[in-house]
Amino acid sequence: MGFPKNFLWGGATAANQYEGGYNLGGRGLATSDIITEGSLNIPRKASIRLIDGTVTSIGRHDPIPEGAVGCIDDNYYYPSHVATDFYHHYKEDIALLAEMGFKCFRMSISWSRIFPKGDETTPNEEGLKFYDDVFDECLKYGIEPVVTICHFDIPKYLADEMDGWLDRRVVDYFTNYCEAIFKRYKNKVKYWMTFNEINLLNGYATLGTRKTDDQTRYQAIHHLFVASAKAVKLGHETNPDFKIGMMVAYILSYPETCKPEDVQEDLFASRDLKYFFCDVQCRGYYPAYKLKEFERKGIIIKKEQGDDEILKEGVVDYIGFSYYNSSVSSARKDTETTEGNVIRVMKNKYLKESDWGWPIDPLGVRTSLNYLYDRYELPLFIVENGLGASDTVEEDGSINDDYRIEYLRDHIAEMKKAIELDGVDLIGYTPWGCIDLVSAGTGEMKKRYGFVYVDMDDKGKGTLNRSRKKSFYWYKKVISTNGEDISLE
Repeated sequence: MGFPKNFLWGGATAANQYEGGYNLGGRGLATSDIITEGSLNIPRKASIRLIDGTVTSIGRHDPIPEGAVGCIDDNYYYPSHVATDFYHHYKEDIALLAEMGFKCFRMSISWSRIFPKGDETTPNEEGLKFYDDVFDECLKYGIEPVVTICHFDIPKYLADEMDGWLDRRVVDYFTNYCEAIFKRYKNKVKYWMTFNEINLLNGYATLGTRKTDDQTRYQAIHHLFVASAKAVKLGHETNPDFKIGMMVAYILSYPETCKPEDVQEDLFASRDLKYFFCDVQCRGYYPAYKLKEFERKGIIIKKEQGDDEILKEGVVDYIGFSYYNSSVSSARKDTETTEGNVIRVMKNKYLKESDWGWPIDPLGVRTSLNYLYDRYELPLFIVENGLGASDTVEEDGSINDDYRIEYLRDHIAEMKKAIELDGVDLIGYTPWGCIDLVSAGTGEMKKRYGFVYVDMDDKGKGTLNRSRKKSFYWYKKVISTNGEDISLE
């Protein structure tokens, strides 16, 4: 009973929030590189150059004006440029992960480090070599790399010149990128995920797209589905031992009351936000409820010959998902909302919230695991979970993040119940931001998740020195006991 002997304990990061080195090693600009800093109260923005040469900024999810391209404005700080500099600290950082006893390390590859513009036929050797070195360092310590192929951003050129995922050509460029990394790392990486939180950012439709209507959104999403399925098929052909999963932001929701209208609203909201994306990638076809929605709205998805077969042949091997908070569904329109993972959620009066307004719901992770396993009967992998908090460095250098330990302990306890009592096949757990990195939502360093503290502030100033938090030693104990000892002391 308990966690399986081969359970993948680890932690998770993303290149655009952690790696840095944005203009080194032949790397091209990515869409994340034009996103400014922000805070809880000040939204991040995208810098663009209009057709008349004027430089301005827009909301990061707003449509881009015709003829505009992303740019860097010296008046802003762009956190992705340095992030917390894994590019120069990877050996030190991986040694710290090994000290904690990590069995795996979830990270992403920067697409523009491999193909700087995205449309090249030959990959950037210096970029490939960097990840060779990173994977070798992981394997030296027995740490299994878990690699996200596309973690939100894409090469800026593809957004500027091809309207991002709305352009079918981007599917082929993505497939070419996958072929390069699958062949290069076929003996170093076993676990892959195609797209991070595929259900957010309007299904990635905002990455370069000038329009935000439903027709545009779902056409871009279709291209994403085809790209993911092609990657799965290609990966299995490259190495049959590859395990290739999808990744979804799983935001569990509860009906506000037992009023039938609230229950129905929860069903519809859950389908649209998360299950649609899982249904297509896990079952290999569009669900009937979505086809009926397309019919009502007059949405016509343009497919190329063979797309339906590609979706069937490219179903994933496992479901990776993030779990940070839950939400509430209501038929009422005058509901009070709070913050959540990228999207605002309805307040739940029964739950406490983090300093950034995210509801804290440990019991919900067990419910989420059961919902997903009952629906798909595929192995599950919690690849993000954690508490964003402001840490204090004491005079003696210690960082006593008991609040983080309590949060993780309560979630791990519910994971164990899902395995022991419910029979859920859970293969791993990688808490988010195991080493402090830049917050994707706010662009802050103040909002920290890691077991390892990085000396950097919201403006990128600091020594970048690494230091162990109290949670570092606690998580080391959890891993060494395979989840049996999660006590606070």
